[in-house]
Amino acid sequence: MVNNAVGVTDLVVVRGGTTVLPGISFTIPVGQVTGLLGPSGCGKTTLMRAIVGVQRVRSGSVTVLGEPAGSRPLRTRVGYVTQAASVYDDLSVAENLRFFARVLGAGPDDVEHSMAAVDLHESGSRVVGTLSGGQRSRVSLAVALLGRPDVLVLDEPTVGLDPVLRRDLWAMFHRLADAGTTVIVSSHVMDEAERCDRLLLMREGRVIADDTPAQVLADAGAADIEEAFLTLVEGRRTERRRDPA
Repeated sequence: MVNNAVGVTDLVVVRGGTTVLPGISFTIPVGQVTGLLGPSGCGKTTLMRAIVGVQRVRSGSVTVLGEPAGSRPLRTRVGYVTQAASVYDDLSVAENLRFFARVLGAGPDDVEHSMAAVDLHESGSRVVGTLSGGQRSRVSLAVALLGRPDVLVLDEPTVGLDPVLRRDLWAMFHRLADAGTTVIVSSHVMDEAERCDRLLLMREGRVIADDTPAQVLADAGAADIEEAFLTLVEGRRTERRRDPA
């Protein structure tokens, strides 16, 4: 049995001549909601692409469920939702799901399961182009759930959503995790950190904290995650000044 859903070892990614990930290592446990948090441009999306297996890497390794990231055995076991909705606006919700189910080799039961998981049953006949941003996000998530993946990778899924929709999506992520799915969620909104079981805080391509929200706060002596993040950043700056090498 695989204890860790994801294992990243000495991962280096260079894009356009710039080192985006300078050699990071960490693991993500099975069956938890893990938050990947940090400011825009810190490397979150690049890291998620590496986990999914669609990012060219310079060196290092990424394994998912014991297999190399992006390998054939993982094609139906890993779901990925990008920041932009990846569904067809001119099709209804149900038509989108049936289309992608055929592509993925999923059955009618998987379509029903996905719609139920994201609470879309009453919107099945609606054309996606007429839906709100939050509903479109749900459709993309439903597509990712087709085939019932063991690992779900979500890139900024709550960006631009109102507080009620954000709350509902986070509740959904935890229901999925409680059922055994490993959920990896990226965000640049620090107040979402406390909704996670575990945190990976990123800054300039590096992981500066990897622990439960409570432990990150305790280690930084901070009242909230934003304060903890700033404390960790300032601490690293001080270390660099003391040791220029």
